Amino acid sequence: MPKTAPIRRLALAIAVGLMALPGAASAAVPSDFIGMTAEDVFAGDASYRATTLSTQRTLGIGTIRQSFDWARIERAPGQFELATYDSYVTALASQGVSVLPILFNTPRFHLGQTAGRAACPPASLDSFARFAQVLVARYGPNGSLWAERPWLRRLPIRAWQIWNEPNLNIYWCGRASARQYVRMLRTVGRAIKQVDPGAEIVTAGIPPSKMSSAVRIERFIAQMYRARGRTAFDTLAINSYAKDKRELATLLRTIRRIMNRRRDRKASIWITELGWGDAGPAHRFIVGADGQAIRIRSSFSTIKRLRRKLRLRGVVYYTWRDAPPYPPEFKDMWGLHTGLLYANHQPKPAFWAFRDAAASLR
Repeated sequence: MPKTAPIRRLALAIAVGLMALPGAASAAVPSDFIGMTAEDVFAGDASYRATTLSTQRTLGIGTIRQSFDWARIERAPGQFELATYDSYVTALASQGVSVLPILFNTPRFHLGQTAGRAACPPASLDSFARFAQVLVARYGPNGSLWAERPWLRRLPIRAWQIWNEPNLNIYWCGRASARQYVRMLRTVGRAIKQVDPGAEIVTAGIPPSKMSSAVRIERFIAQMYRARGRTAFDTLAINSYAKDKRELATLLRTIRRIMNRRRDRKASIWITELGWGDAGPAHRFIVGADGQAIRIRSSFSTIKRLRRKLRLRGVVYYTWRDAPPYPPEFKDMWGLHTGLLYANHQPKPAFWAFRDAAASLR
């Protein structure tokens, strides 16, 4: 596991830098508004987690978005192994950081027929509903985790994101269906609220993908509403990758317009992925080191300007640190280069841009 010394030096540099930023202490947004994806925090040991989370908290990060891997948790039918997630939630609560869980990845024994390597919903949504209720009973406001750890700062999970990017065929068994996704959302969301009536049901992050195999975001969301999805969720999430601030603003306004036309003005929009890469294979979101920093600053400024008008719930940057290509293909992709830190933990220009942009929101 990476050594923590570079992270400690980084935390000191941030603390000194923040003292020089005007207005950094004013509370303009909720404490959980600024979020981050940080897989290395989930994978790291206790020391690395604590040090990195402390650094992230100094930056103003109040939420970590993390997949709660169903297949990893339910190893056999009805047998749930939560020790890894217990330690993870405990570490975040100790630092005052909220968790936005993504409920995703069906165990094999809950699958029906599958389409190759695509991720598939379960054959029975009841099995997914039971899984969600187990998590709420453990980590929700009356969760057993808090009862077992009375010394721990209580920071129950109240928002639950159901699935990820269902408008992409690869995440919906080869054939995306808004109607089927709404069925999942309604069934699982209802089950969650049976345990925690005040829970916030968040849709999967829906991306504006231009792939030929994807359903366009505007069409997919409109189809969700036609399937009576308005009553199935509290917050609409979008993985709002955009080339620049103008494209981001256009996307956000378009989604808000669709929601308003469907009489869903009260529902919020949560940007659950946003990011650019500095290097890697040619792609519209690979913009160079300076371009990455510039887009973080300008996009956060746009989010600040539109936050109230468009009812923006929060923004999650993707991701904390660059990652190497992973098995089985070990293929380099633009998304492996979106980190604020290089893989060796050294900060990019994007890191300091994020620090300044986050401070301007607080």
